Amino acid sequence: MDTFEKVDILLVEDDSADAELAMRALRMGKLANHITWVKDGAEALEFIFRTGAYAGRPDQDPKLILLDLKLPKVDGIEVLKRIKADERMRVIPVVMMTSSAESRDVNESYKLGVNSYVVKPVEFDQFSETVAKAGFYWMLMNKTP
Repeated sequence: MDTFEKVDILLVEDDSADAELAMRALRMGKLANHITWVKDGAEALEFIFRTGAYAGRPDQDPKLILLDLKLPKVDGIEVLKRIKADERMRVIPVVMMTSSAESRDVNESYKLGVNSYVVKPVEFDQFSETVAKAGFYWMLMNKTP
């Protein structure tokens, strides 16, 4: 996908297997035509705020951000903090999709304004179903400003 076209979903995931599975589940469910995948928190922030490699990206924000918690360079909590601190970006729904079920991670995410916190199932079929359900709700059911 050309990174400068319209983006429906920004997927922030460092694990390539999880990213491929998530993108496949979203496409199979016909939930997003345009998915951009970034592999770390620093790249996510560049994409969201149109800096660095994404400075020339059109002024169109993702409709949904699927954000992993444990990321290289900048972790998911810091990415979430920066998104929700920005007047314009804070309205974008952010779903934390992570393997961490630790209460401190859940609590911190909600304190910072995450819209949903989903623990990734380990099993392949359950993971696909979880991503598809999250995508269905946030892309088709939820009304955004």
